[in-house]
Amino acid sequence: MDGVLLIDKATKMTSHDVVALVRRVLGIRKVGHCGTLDPLATGLLMLTIGRGTKIQDLLMSEDKEYSGTMKLGIITDSQDAEGKILERHPVPSFDQSVLEAAFRKYDGDFYQIPPMISAIKKEGVPLYKLARAGKIIEREPRFVRVYAHQILAQRDEEIDFRVVCSKGFYVRTYVHDIGGDLGCGAYLQSLRRIKSGRFCVDGAFQAALLKETSRDLLASRIISLPEISRLRGA
Repeated sequence: MDGVLLIDKATKMTSHDVVALVRRVLGIRKVGHCGTLDPLATGLLMLTIGRGTKIQDLLMSEDKEYSGTMKLGIITDSQDAEGKILERHPVPSFDQSVLEAAFRKYDGDFYQIPPMISAIKKEGVPLYKLARAGKIIEREPRFVRVYAHQILAQRDEEIDFRVVCSKGFYVRTYVHDIGGDLGCGAYLQSLRRIKSGRFCVDGAFQAALLKETSRDLLASRIISLPEISRLRGA
């Protein structure tokens, strides 16, 4: 059992929850994941199995595609729906051209300051633990890239969007910054990872079924290392 397992993560589950379930079903310890998804988020979580863990960093470095919904008029401390509300603002009626300009500002290369509530570590301590203790520290800006975006729909105070971005990109912060530029604030209401590199969530194994699946069935869904290499065009 060496390779990669594509999982469609359900909301409320942590990435660690999924890894623990797969370890239990397959009966092996050597399972990792290629990029954390917040509990709020759903979609593609790539798990590396056995010797597949040796290419984990390689798979994590690939570009990602997400679809999401932003909620205008509210700013939270976590920049998403699970955080504490810090500010509320009235939401004006935005023309499509104004919204498009706000999104377009973040196309291409730029530096992004990661949120305090994140798994990034400072001297070995995750930032979210420092945030819970009431500590706010200066974060190093990260060089990121947005390859493409699309505004999918607008409903009063909600905007559905799609973004294709580099590794290390925080969609929460992207939404927070766009909301700031619009003058009313915003937080990430929902998020789904659609793609990572050449791999898509379509056909991925449903995380909700992990507790009731068999070892043989789950093992049959592991993509072998030679097949991974072929799919990546390596």
